[in-house]
Amino acid sequence: MSASSKVVAWFEIPSVDFERAVHFYETALDVKLNRQEVGGQPIAIFGYEEPATGGAIVHSPSTKLTNDGVLVYLNAQPNVDAVLARVEQAGGKTDGPVIKLPQDIGYIAFFTDTEGNRLGLHSRTNG
Repeated sequence: MSASSKVVAWFEIPSVDFERAVHFYETALDVKLNRQEVGGQPIAIFGYEEPATGGAIVHSPSTKLTNDGVLVYLNAQPNVDAVLARVEQAGGKTDGPVIKLPQDIGYIAFFTDTEGNRLGLHSRTNG
Protein backbone atom coordinates (compact mmCIF):
# COMPACT_ATOMS: atom_id res chain seq x y z
CA MET A 1 0.00 0.00 0.00
CA SER A 2 1.48 3.35 -0.95
CA ALA A 3 1.27 6.24 1.49
CA SER A 4 -0.96 8.12 -0.94
CA SER A 5 -3.55 5.30 -0.93
CA LYS A 6 -4.24 5.58 2.82
CA VAL A 7 -7.70 6.89 3.54
CA VAL A 8 -6.76 8.21 6.98
CA ALA A 9 -3.45 10.07 7.26
CA TRP A 10 -3.65 11.08 10.94
CA PHE A 11 -6.22 11.26 13.72
CA GLU A 12 -6.55 13.35 16.84
CA ILE A 13 -8.64 12.57 19.90
CA PRO A 14 -9.50 15.76 21.80
CA SER A 15 -9.20 15.98 25.56
CA VAL A 16 -10.30 18.57 28.07
CA ASP A 17 -8.29 16.91 30.87
CA PHE A 18 -5.10 15.92 29.03
CA GLU A 19 -3.49 13.91 31.84
CA ARG A 20 -6.69 11.94 32.52
CA ALA A 21 -7.09 11.17 28.80
CA VAL A 22 -3.47 10.05 28.35
CA HIS A 23 -3.71 7.84 31.43
CA PHE A 24 -6.96 6.33 30.13
CA TYR A 25 -5.54 5.38 26.71
CA GLU A 26 -2.25 4.11 28.12
CA THR A 27 -4.19 1.90 30.54
CA ALA A 28 -7.00 0.78 28.21
CA LEU A 29 -4.76 -0.01 25.24
CA ASP A 30 -1.78 -1.15 27.35
CA VAL A 31 0.60 1.20 25.51
CA LYS A 32 2.93 4.06 26.32
CA LEU A 33 2.18 7.31 24.48
CA ASN A 34 4.95 9.67 23.34
CA ARG A 35 4.28 13.05 25.03
CA GLN A 36 5.34 16.09 23.05
CA GLU A 37 4.43 19.72 22.63
CA VAL A 38 3.51 21.03 19.18
CA GLY A 39 2.93 24.74 18.76
CA GLY A 40 2.59 25.08 22.52
CA GLN A 41 -0.11 22.39 22.63
CA PRO A 42 0.48 19.18 24.60
CA ILE A 43 -0.05 16.03 22.55
CA ALA A 44 0.52 12.33 23.25
CA ILE A 45 1.26 10.29 20.14
CA PHE A 46 0.30 6.64 19.70
CA GLY A 47 3.25 4.50 18.59
CA TYR A 48 3.22 3.66 14.88
CA GLU A 49 5.56 2.98 12.00
CA GLU A 50 5.11 4.13 8.44
CA PRO A 51 3.06 3.33 6.44
CA ALA A 52 0.63 2.81 9.33
CA THR A 53 -1.65 5.69 10.26
CA GLY A 54 -0.61 7.71 13.28
CA GLY A 55 -2.59 9.71 15.76
CA ALA A 56 -2.54 11.47 19.08
CA ILE A 57 -4.42 12.68 22.11
CA VAL A 58 -4.49 16.49 21.95
CA HIS A 59 -5.19 18.93 24.75
CA SER A 60 -8.25 20.93 23.66
CA PRO A 61 -9.67 22.55 26.79
CA SER A 62 -12.17 24.68 24.86
CA THR A 63 -13.49 21.83 22.69
CA LYS A 64 -17.10 20.81 23.19
CA LEU A 65 -16.84 17.03 23.11
CA THR A 66 -19.57 14.86 21.64
CA ASN A 67 -20.08 11.16 21.10
CA ASP A 68 -21.94 11.41 17.81
CA GLY A 69 -19.27 12.83 15.50
CA VAL A 70 -16.59 11.10 13.42
CA LEU A 71 -15.87 7.55 14.56
CA VAL A 72 -12.28 6.28 14.73
CA TYR A 73 -11.53 2.56 15.23
CA LEU A 74 -8.43 1.74 17.25
CA ASN A 75 -6.46 -1.49 16.93
CA ALA A 76 -7.46 -3.75 19.85
CA GLN A 77 -4.56 -5.89 21.07
CA PRO A 78 -4.60 -8.73 21.79
CA ASN A 79 -8.35 -8.63 21.04
CA VAL A 80 -11.53 -6.59 21.53
CA ASP A 81 -12.61 -8.37 24.74
CA ALA A 82 -9.26 -7.69 26.43
CA VAL A 83 -9.33 -3.99 25.56
CA LEU A 84 -12.96 -3.61 26.65
CA ALA A 85 -12.02 -5.02 30.06
CA ARG A 86 -9.22 -2.46 30.36
CA VAL A 87 -11.54 0.35 29.18
CA GLU A 88 -13.79 -0.26 32.18
CA GLN A 89 -10.80 -0.48 34.58
CA ALA A 90 -9.41 2.80 33.20
CA GLY A 91 -12.66 4.69 33.82
CA GLY A 92 -14.29 4.45 30.40
CA LYS A 93 -17.60 2.83 29.49
CA THR A 94 -18.33 0.08 27.00
CA ASP A 95 -21.09 0.78 24.52
CA GLY A 96 -22.89 -2.39 23.47
CA PRO A 97 -21.72 -5.93 22.70
CA VAL A 98 -18.80 -7.14 20.59
CA ILE A 99 -19.93 -7.53 16.97
CA LYS A 100 -18.59 -10.25 14.65
CA LEU A 101 -18.12 -8.85 11.15
CA PRO A 102 -18.84 -10.92 8.04
CA GLN A 103 -16.25 -12.37 5.65
CA ASP A 104 -13.58 -12.84 8.37
CA ILE A 105 -13.08 -9.08 8.69
CA GLY A 106 -12.87 -9.48 12.45
CA TYR A 107 -14.63 -8.05 15.48
CA ILE A 108 -15.60 -4.55 16.55
CA ALA A 109 -16.93 -2.90 19.68
CA PHE A 110 -17.48 0.63 20.92
CA PHE A 111 -16.58 2.58 24.05
CA THR A 112 -16.72 6.08 25.50
CA ASP A 113 -13.48 7.42 26.94
CA THR A 114 -13.02 9.55 30.06
CA GLU A 115 -13.45 12.72 27.99
CA GLY A 116 -16.81 11.70 26.47
CA ASN A 117 -15.47 10.69 23.03
CA ARG A 118 -17.06 7.59 21.43
CA LEU A 119 -14.57 5.35 19.63
CA GLY A 120 -14.49 1.92 18.06
CA LEU A 121 -12.18 -1.04 18.50
CA HIS A 122 -11.22 -3.63 15.91
CA SER A 123 -9.35 -6.93 16.05
CA ARG A 124 -9.04 -9.78 13.54
CA THR A 125 -9.77 -12.40 16.20
CA ASN A 126 -11.47 -12.31 19.58
CA GLY A 127 -11.36 -14.44 22.69
